[in-house]
Amino acid sequence: MPYRVLLVAGAAVLALLAGAALAENNPSPWDERTIGEQTRQADYSGRLSDEELKALIERGEHLFTAKFTTMDGVGRPMATQAIIPTKRKRPVPQAFQRLPGMDSNACSSCHNDPIVGGAGDFVTNVFVSEGFTNADFDSTDPQFSNERNTNHVLGAGLIELLAREMTADLQAQRTEALVRARSTGEPQTVRLTTKGVEFGKITAEPDGIVDLSGIDGVDTDLVIRPFSQKGVIGSLRQFTVNALNHHHGIQAVERFGPRWTGQDDFDEDGIAAEMGAGDVSALVAWQASRPPPTQITPDQTQWQRMSERGSTIFEDIGCSDCHRPALPLNSLEFADPGPVDGAGTLRQTEIADGAVYDLALLDWAETLPRDESGAVLVPLFGDLKRHKIADQQVSALGNELLGQRFVDRDVFMTGELWGIASTDPYGHRGDLTTLDEVIRVHGGAGRAARDRYIALGDDDREALIAFLKTLVITP
Repeated sequence: MPYRVLLVAGAAVLALLAGAALAENNPSPWDERTIGEQTRQADYSGRLSDEELKALIERGEHLFTAKFTTMDGVGRPMATQAIIPTKRKRPVPQAFQRLPGMDSNACSSCHNDPIVGGAGDFVTNVFVSEGFTNADFDSTDPQFSNERNTNHVLGAGLIELLAREMTADLQAQRTEALVRARSTGEPQTVRLTTKGVEFGKITAEPDGIVDLSGIDGVDTDLVIRPFSQKGVIGSLRQFTVNALNHHHGIQAVERFGPRWTGQDDFDEDGIAAEMGAGDVSALVAWQASRPPPTQITPDQTQWQRMSERGSTIFEDIGCSDCHRPALPLNSLEFADPGPVDGAGTLRQTEIADGAVYDLALLDWAETLPRDESGAVLVPLFGDLKRHKIADQQVSALGNELLGQRFVDRDVFMTGELWGIASTDPYGHRGDLTTLDEVIRVHGGAGRAARDRYIALGDDDREALIAFLKTLVITP
């Protein structure tokens, strides 16, 4: 048999096997379980082929859109929504509760606008309690919880890959400063810069002590945590494990299982081992493979002309200082588990062979522009950095009273603007209905650009909005 025929035949067999595995995993149409037979982590390890990646993504989409039931493990009668496994003192009287959760049946219940994986309206807001150990609060008052609007997950794999590369850059700069300080016997001050974004400075002493007081916009470990509006979640895997428990009462074995809790059924709902590592990997693969939002070229001549002018104004008044149109990404290879996952999330050192897949295998990857060095230009309109976004005069975006993970209350991650025309309402609470409104409430680091925007004439402000309206999520 010719070599090419052998390759085609092998691919066909792989596809058939992957399809059979999915059919086996997914329950029958009349079964009231939605998770079905769990995916084995070992089945998706090492470098995944195109067919294996597609099968894993398909499984992830099934889980992302599935409406979980009590037969899957929905409910956590004796556990809180805490990221750290925490027991309740008494059973919760109502399984579903909009404030501390559970608050949804499916991931897609909130991430659905304008497509599955998109954002959510005000009605999908979630409530994040910094204490996490006490879930028995029944007030939306900001002294008890931070209310957050739902972000989209489009392009999430690209965001995490950017964060990994930026983390590696910053930590390498710290290491280099320490080596130079020891070799010269003199303190070494280094400006921390990666992909054109500045994160303050550090000073390394010859004795190995590092002055971290000059760091800006990132934690002192120099790990970029690109997810959540406060920039405190380091990976899609961590985000997924957190959300499964908080929103659905589905508990991942890698955090709530015997290793960390000593129990198979930590939440005492009668279902053991609710979500295995393989299915968490499938959910991660689906999110990581979502195509990024796009920028359209308007059909209407007037809109096209205004948006081109608005793009120039966007840069001229300083919006692009934080909302950078694109950041360069050197590699599209995505490893899961990733290099910065922490305890309570499956880590690379805990398994023999994690999954590695190349996002370049996906059709949408071909549409991304590249710079002269071959790096992919990720058009996120962000900088993966935290900024102070409120001040005494303009404080609407600093309306939270609870700190989160030691990030100041008025400090938030720069919101990526890709897809912004398709994801209204705006603001951390989703309580601002127009782009004009959310621009006008930028304080702190965004105050100068906001003031310049207000000082523009009506036509120029309209042009800027016309430009932002080209940043969309398409089916």
